[in-house]
Amino acid sequence: MRWALVKVCLAVTVMVVVAFAVPLGLVVKEMARDRALTNAERIAAGIGPALAITTDAEQLERAVGSTEAGAGGRIAVHVPRGSAEGMSAVRIGEPRAGAADVERASGAGTSLLVSVPGGHALLQPIAVEGDRVAVVEVFVPAAELTEGVALAWLVLAGVGLALIAGSVAVADRLGTRMVRPARRLAGAAHDLGEGKLGVRVEESGPSELRSAAVAFNSMADQVALLLANERELAADLSHRLRTPLTVLRLNAASLGESGAAEQTRQAVAQLEREIDQIIATVREQRGRPAGQQAAAVAGCDVSAVIRERMEFWSALAEDERRSARLAGVDRPAQVPVARAELAAAIDALIGNVFRHTPEGTGFSVDVHHAGDAVIVLASDAGPGIRDPEAALARGQGQGGPGSTGLGLDIVRRVAESTGGDVRIGRSVLGGAEIRLWLALRTGPAAADGERRRQRHRVVRRRRGRAAEGPAGGGAGDGDGTAAPGAGRGTGKGGGTRTGKGGGAGKGGGAGRGAGTGKGGAGGGAAGAGPGAAAGAGAGARRA
Repeated sequence: MRWALVKVCLAVTVMVVVAFAVPLGLVVKEMARDRALTNAERIAAGIGPALAITTDAEQLERAVGSTEAGAGGRIAVHVPRGSAEGMSAVRIGEPRAGAADVERASGAGTSLLVSVPGGHALLQPIAVEGDRVAVVEVFVPAAELTEGVALAWLVLAGVGLALIAGSVAVADRLGTRMVRPARRLAGAAHDLGEGKLGVRVEESGPSELRSAAVAFNSMADQVALLLANERELAADLSHRLRTPLTVLRLNAASLGESGAAEQTRQAVAQLEREIDQIIATVREQRGRPAGQQAAAVAGCDVSAVIRERMEFWSALAEDERRSARLAGVDRPAQVPVARAELAAAIDALIGNVFRHTPEGTGFSVDVHHAGDAVIVLASDAGPGIRDPEAALARGQGQGGPGSTGLGLDIVRRVAESTGGDVRIGRSVLGGAEIRLWLALRTGPAAADGERRRQRHRVVRRRRGRAAEGPAGGGAGDGDGTAAPGAGRGTGKGGGTRTGKGGGAGKGGGAGRGAGTGKGGAGGGAAGAGPGAAAGAGAGARRA
């Protein structure tokens, strides 16, 4: 905008200067010409009195020589021959005009300007004795016709350039005053987009920019308020889960000492830890000043986390006769992601296999080291993913009962927090292949990933406004939660089972009589009361 204003001002000033300077320069040139011709007429008129008195050659020569122009050889006198005796023709000085021009000026009775080599000649007719008309010729050099014109033009050009430079300087200053608030506003918008919620804009500059700054500050305040409310809501909801979780833990404690009971108790304990982590995270963020950046995470070993989660899911895989292959985890690989966040992402990847593929479908998890990144490939032999873009969108997965559509969104956010990404394709097993790219550097790459994630969220939010989620559980894939008492729950990792209370696992969960079935349910979500059950998160062995 600053350069645009300078260019506009420059163009306008140049047009104004040209409009005034060119005509003024032509006027100066014409004035110099008129001045030179007027001076020549005055010189010619000075010879007139001498011609009126005498036409004698010697006397006329003395009269001409007494003038400055005559002494310089610029005056010539043409006296024609008279009809009376003794009136001979007289020629004084060095004539430059032709005889025809002299005759024409004598016959016209008015002064005549003719071009001659080196300039112009002014022919001035003057009546003398004997009814004769003498012609005084005054030579006007070409330099005299343009005397002072070049200097005047230089002055005009200097004044014009000074005006142009002054206008550009003024426009630049004005543009700076206009652009500086706009740049502050743009910088604040970028900072707000990067999560600096405490950024505000000084309300200065033109009225339009002041209004924009006021609107931006109001928007930033509203965003901070909404985020604080969301954190409060997350803490409240997590805290409300403690009561039904306590009931579930007590029920799990009464299941005895079987392998399924131990698996259920471990799942409940894991769920308690997750809820405690959510509440602690919300409290930490709530107590942090607005705009303060989150502390750098300590990171974790990808291989160790994947081994742990595969061991967790292996029981359910064996129960459903799924072949599970793990490769590339013999070598440690540190990534800048919190252990809990990475574990949630890996659970979402593996959980998708159990929820969206039939029993007996094999899967594999491979870890590859790419120098500046770690790549995790989760592949299966299922039907694949019909709409990869929708699967990555928050709340818009393929869905099903017990699915919220947040699983792959969690995976994507973990990847983009490091500057990486998530891609969905076709695996060599014939089903879906989800590639999780975790960058090992966190500087500008992570910032770029965060900005890319913000842009993706805007696009997906617009697309998701018109989307409808399936009733009873929401759309999406990957977190394994089920609504307590809804009459429907996730069964065997992917299917649904209906009943009076709806449970998870193979007939497992708590019904009206709080009995146990063939299996148990793992930690996804918990409910209390008649029909409450845990969603499939980590299945148990058959009892």
